[in-house]
This record gives sequence, structure tokens and C-alpha cells, in this order.
Amino acid sequence: MPLPQPIIVVGHKNPDNDAISAAIGYAYLKNKLAKRDAAPGADPQVYVPARLGPLPPETAGVLEKWGIEPPMVINNVFARVSDVMTPDVITIPSDATLIEAGRILRKHNIQAVVVTDKDGIYQGLVSTRMIANRYISATDKLDEGASHMAVASDLISSLDEKVEVVMENQILIIDKDDRLDEARADIMAQPWREAVVLDDDRRPIGIVTRTDLAVHPHRKVILVDHNEVRQAANGIQDAEVVEIIDHHRIADVSTVNPIKFVNMPVGSSATIVTLEFRKYGVEIPKPIAGVLLSAVMTDTVVLKSPTATPIDEEVVSYLANIIGVDPTEYGIEVFSFRGGDDDMPIDKLVSADSKEFQISEGTVLIAQHETTNLESVMMREQEMREYMRGLVETHGYLFVLLMVTDIIAEGSQFLCEGNRKIVNRAFDIECTGEGGTWMPGVLSRKKQVAARILEA
Repeated sequence: MPLPQPIIVVGHKNPDNDAISAAIGYAYLKNKLAKRDAAPGADPQVYVPARLGPLPPETAGVLEKWGIEPPMVINNVFARVSDVMTPDVITIPSDATLIEAGRILRKHNIQAVVVTDKDGIYQGLVSTRMIANRYISATDKLDEGASHMAVASDLISSLDEKVEVVMENQILIIDKDDRLDEARADIMAQPWREAVVLDDDRRPIGIVTRTDLAVHPHRKVILVDHNEVRQAANGIQDAEVVEIIDHHRIADVSTVNPIKFVNMPVGSSATIVTLEFRKYGVEIPKPIAGVLLSAVMTDTVVLKSPTATPIDEEVVSYLANIIGVDPTEYGIEVFSFRGGDDDMPIDKLVSADSKEFQISEGTVLIAQHETTNLESVMMREQEMREYMRGLVETHGYLFVLLMVTDIIAEGSQFLCEGNRKIVNRAFDIECTGEGGTWMPGVLSRKKQVAARILEA
């Protein structure tokens, strides 16, 4: 019986530290619970953390510090060839005889067998249809005047022919990670009913038939730190969302069946993940605690953001105790992984932490860059504005708003390109043009900025 496909645990597009850290922590927890709850002798369900973009520098620094592998990068959650292919391919060497191929086909009750050379490298395919055609074509000799005995003798002797004589070597080759909808079109367009899946060394690892294509699998996904289609992986409508762990507003991800949906008004999804560990009595190892603590501290701006709650404070104390650190010092260390603002690539400075929002007039982009040196960042104002204008033009945003958040001064400098009237109206300010607008006490994009713009 084939193993169940792994369930992907993934955060939002343009992932921040919380989106990636929560995915790592929750996948670890789910794997522990799956092993604990699995029936004796049964293979437990596997959960795999993933991300929809590059690692933020602070996340890269934290993962390196604790020796944790970064989650795999995925581009979408559409069904893959691997979701329907038959693994553990039955093969036959190219120097085997036709009668040996027939016996294998009959023994395993299959329609095709893959042909390989002595090193296991793919050569072609032999199917019952090909063998049948081989024998049917032999009857043409009857029309040419040959006797029935002569034809029968030829057929019997042909059983000792090598399979390489009748195999088909123009069969479609596909990759296990190919999108199933794209592979389906290619398989249906070819004259044969099978496609072969090879690894990088051209060894067969699977086979897909037209019958397999009748199945329409859905990749199973757990969403963390978001529940909005616009921020989710491409193909989310084609996937099966089985859980959601989030601390944002409830948006538009819908499911066919009831699911576990934990949504709490706290400062970080990592806070919720930590609570889930405690709920199920699973010990948090130091590396996972270090990752989760880093996410709480970045998402709450070292507990200074208005999104920080007493629950976050208690979780921070709990995680800091596990790894034996002062939480504030640890938070500042995490922010220091971002490096200097002077030489940071402009695309990362402006949009590494950015999210799209839909308002009545259209789509807007709200980005945030947190720093301990506001003056250094503002020295690059013209460079930032030029990049922001490019985003407006390329993506058709109504506006791009950049929050340059000073975590020491506890406020944000607003820079806006596009329709500034919407931002001005939402915050009752006059301008976010040249020089920007200082917004004291504004640290949270979600609670203090996005919410007001969505309501404006």
C-alpha cells in the first residue's frame, strides 16, 4: 500500500519570519503527534514545512544559529504527477525474451512493463497491446499465401526474441514534480496510454496511465500565518486545506469539509503554535523554541507592537526559559541578522516584507521595513521611491505604502507612491510625499495600518 502524500505546512507569499518559523514549528509538532497516534506497525502521516519565497535575513540567521534546514521552496500547490503515479515500477532487462515479458505481465496483472539496461537505466516499454499487435501482424502472412502451420511456427519462435525488438522507446517521459494538469494534456496527446517517470539518473521511479488520470487528487495543505487566497500559494483553490493556524482577520479561504481553524488575536502565529505544543503535551526542543521565539519577537517588534498581548508575553517568557536567554537581548540579536541598511538590495529593503490587500477601489501593497537606524534608511529615500513607483506601474497597484519602522523610537516613517489620497484620508494626514510622514507609535501593519486602510 503506497504511503500517504506528505501534508504541506506553509505560510504566505513574501514570507516573513513568522510565516516560515510557524511552518517549521507546526510541522515538527504535527509529525510528533502523528508518530504518537499512529497504529502499531503503521506508517505515520508526514508533514513537511515549506515556504513561498526566499528566507528573510533574520530567518536565515536564526536557522543557521540553531542548525535547522530551511523549509523547501514551492511555487504552487497544484496536484503533481507523484500524486497519481504508480511507484515501485516493475522492470525487465532489455535482453529478456518476449515470453518472459508476457509471464511478468500476467503474474502482476499489469498492462505494461518498463525495460532497462543492465545498470537499471530506462530503455523503453513493453505492453500487452504491443505484444498483441506483434502477433496480429503475423497473420498478414496468411494473406501472402503462408500456411497456418508456418505462421504458427513463426509465432512460437518469436517468443524467444529479445524485448528490445518490440519495445517502444518513444514513450512520454515526465517528472514526478510536474503539474498533473500539464502532464495530463501531454499523455492524452500521445498515441500510447502510458508515461514513464524517471529520476535524474534516468532510472524509472513511476508509471502513469490514462486510467490514473481519471483520479483528481488534491494536495493537502495546512496554512499558517494567513487565511487569504491572495496571500496563499498559487493553486490553493485546487488544494485541500486541512488546517489553518493564524492571527489575522478571517478572510476568504473556503473548504469543503469542516477543519481545525485556530485563529487568535495575538501578536504572532508562532505564539499559537507554542500554545498547541503545550496543549498536546509535546516537549519543545531548544532549536524549535529558538525559532518560535525569534518569530514572536520580530512579529511583535520585541513586544513593543500594539499587537503584543499578555499571552505573547507569557509565551516569550516560556520559550526564553527553554533556551536560557534574555528575551529582549535575543530579540535584538535576531533583528541584527538583517545586517546594515546601507547596502541591502533595494528590492529586499522595500518589498521583502510586503502584503497585498484588496480594497473597493483596487489592490494596494503595504510593505514594512524594521530598523534600528531610521536615518540610514531615509538616506535612500529617492532610491526607495523609484522602486515603489516601478511596483505601482508593473502591478497596477493603487498605491504602495512603505512603513519604515524604527523599533527604538517606536514609530514608522510613511512613504507612499501612487494614490496618496487614500492613505491621507485613512490617517487624517496631509502628505506622505518627499520626506515621508512620521507616525509615532505606529508599529503594526496589521492592526494599525491595514485595518484603517481597509475601513477607509
